[in-house]
Amino acid sequence: MSTLVRPRQGAVLAGVCAAIANRFGWNVTLVRILTVLAVIFAGLSLWIYLLLWLIIPKQA
Repeated sequence: MSTLVRPRQGAVLAGVCAAIANRFGWNVTLVRILTVLAVIFAGLSLWIYLLLWLIIPKQA
């Protein structure tokens, strides 16, 4: 497993989904789909996404 950093390449909005997928070795598309579904059906997850955007450092 790699460290949790937002990548410069492959980021669509803020790179949070790509960072999580890279960290755990998951498919980036799957993480993005699950994130969109979570935002639609559980509005609190949008705040979590924004918080992670601020907390996860950008790749150097």
